[in-house]
This record gives sequence, structure tokens and C-alpha cells, in this order.
Amino acid sequence: MRRILGIALAVLLLGGVIAVALAGGEETPPTATKTVKGVIGSEKSEYFRDPDVVKALADKGYTVKTETSGSWAMDQLALKEFDFAFPSSSEPAPEIEAAAGVKGAQTTKPFFSPLVVIARANAAKVLADNNLVKVEPGRKWGTLLMGPYLKAAAEDRNWQDLSGSAAHAELNGRLFIKTTDPATSNSGALFLAATSNVANDKTVVSDQAGIDRTAPLMQKLIRVQGALEPSTDDPFRAFISGSGEPLILAYESQVASLLQQKPETGAADNMVVLYPDTTVNSPHTFVPISENAKELGSLLANDPKLRQLAVRHGFRPQNGVPEFTAATASHAAYLNPELTGIRQVSAPTVKILMALAARAKG
Repeated sequence: MRRILGIALAVLLLGGVIAVALAGGEETPPTATKTVKGVIGSEKSEYFRDPDVVKALADKGYTVKTETSGSWAMDQLALKEFDFAFPSSSEPAPEIEAAAGVKGAQTTKPFFSPLVVIARANAAKVLADNNLVKVEPGRKWGTLLMGPYLKAAAEDRNWQDLSGSAAHAELNGRLFIKTTDPATSNSGALFLAATSNVANDKTVVSDQAGIDRTAPLMQKLIRVQGALEPSTDDPFRAFISGSGEPLILAYESQVASLLQQKPETGAADNMVVLYPDTTVNSPHTFVPISENAKELGSLLANDPKLRQLAVRHGFRPQNGVPEFTAATASHAAYLNPELTGIRQVSAPTVKILMALAARAKG
């Protein structure tokens, strides 16, 4: 009798184990079938490290490993070691394709992020009082007036030359915006593209004469900074920690991500987001190098979950103004979702832009 009861109990226990396994099967995430390695701009690092992004990609059959590089330096890497490159704009993409031997690859632009200048509240007020920026009352975003700002830079103006600056001891020395290295970093290069356009009578610099005409001012914008950072990541982190310069070039995505994911830190309390009134769009461009990554760019652009997560990290998906506006509605005081009042201009060719960067750095 005991033997019969033991056998029955064993059967019941085994059935329970099988039932639990079957019930839990739906909760087990699918195993990724492709492992791909990419080189990306540093501003996308947190996106690819996000556990929700990792899971969403695994659900679609991908494990993605990344390394970071300045977008304009990617073509100098051993690209055959990577399955894809993901620079922060479209301009470096042809050079990357050529260097990787995949010229004519089907690139994708999953999302973009405009350049902004983040300012300490006191700095923004002084600039507004001196007609270099416009900020509406009660708003934490405004417009950087590139013409007046570049005129001040050309005249070597110091903060002390601006009315109202004496009340703020931290505003001293030369007036400048801290950028990244325009020879290797996308944000620094596109800032030169925009400022050279304004300096060139609102026309894209396209020849040696244009380079010669704008180079003296570009030199003033870059040389005053001293050592140049390779990416926007470190200057942005320094700014939100309370150190660094009062004016920092950044991507809107860095600000929008901070506002959505870490609102409790108060890091944005002393921040005003300035959108340059002339800018170059910055569509992050996915360049497939191996067959394994061929479909990944389209997935990043079109999968609803990955689009939602891109917005959470501050990026604007393709045709995604409504998505971005809805996600950031509670932080509208800091952001300009429609990019109202912004003139979008084209960038010079890679050859011209790199020549401008070389001249600017001296």
C-alpha cells in the first residue's frame, strides 16, 4: 500500500512540475539568435544599454554589442570588425560605407535629435537682457540668436562686457559655447556647419573662398575653448553636476532623456535649453556592414516598442513629432517639440566641413 501511495505521490509531483514549466513558458523571453557588434556615437550608449531595449531586441532575435566613437572618426576604424556603424548624422555615412567596402548600402535613419545649447539660468538671463537670446517669461527653453551671438564672438566680447553680468561672479572671461572636437565629433562638426552658414551670408560654404571667408570666425569659436572633448557626453555630465562652462553644446535627446528618466534629481532646475535659430538636422544614420545587421536599422526605425524606447531616451523617431510631444508633455517648459522658429540648413560636403574644422583648430 505504501509503495502504491509513493508512486501516486511521485506522479502528482511530476505533473505539478510539468504544469509549472508550461505555465511559466510564456514568461520566458525568447533567446536572441543573432549577435551583432556596432560602433555608435556615445549619445546612444544609454539607449543600447537600457534593459528594456535589450529585451525588445532579443524578442526580435538580436543581441547587440556596441563600442563608441566620434561619428566623423568612424571611417578610420577597422570597420570589418563590426556588423554596423551608427553615426549621429547622415554626413559621415558615405565615408563609412566606402571605408567598410559597402558603398551603396541600404542606410536607415531611425531617429534624430536637434542640437541645442544648454545654459545656466543666470547666463540665459544675461544673454536675453543683451538681445543674444529670446526666452519667453515662464519658459525654460528659448532661441539662441546666431547673428548677434556670432557678432559678439567676432568682437571677442567677454561676459563682463554684457549688461547685468556683474551680479553673477561665475560669469567671467570670454563669452563662448563649449563644443566638441569638430574634426571627429558630429555635434562639433554640425555646429561649425551652422555657424559657417550664418557667417557666409546664410549660404552653405561650398568652396575655398567660403572657407577663407568664414575661417577667422570659426577659429575664434573653437580656439578659445582650449582642449576639445571627443563627444557631448562628458561636457553634459559636467554641466548637470554643477561644474563646467555656463554654455554647453548638446543634443536635445540628452536633455529630454534626463527630464523623462531622472526628473527627481532636480538636475534641470538651473537649466535653460536654447535652440539655435539656424541649425543642421542630425538624423542618426544606421549603416549595415554585415548581412547579420542588414534588417536591424529598419527594426529600430519601425518597431513600435523600440520607437517608444527611443523617445524615452530623448530621440525623435522618423515622423514622430506626436510621439515625442506626448511623451514629453509634462516637461514642455523645457522643450520645443515643433522646432518653431528654427531655420534648418544643409551641411557642407564632408571635404569642405573637414577643411573648415582643420582651419578652425589651426
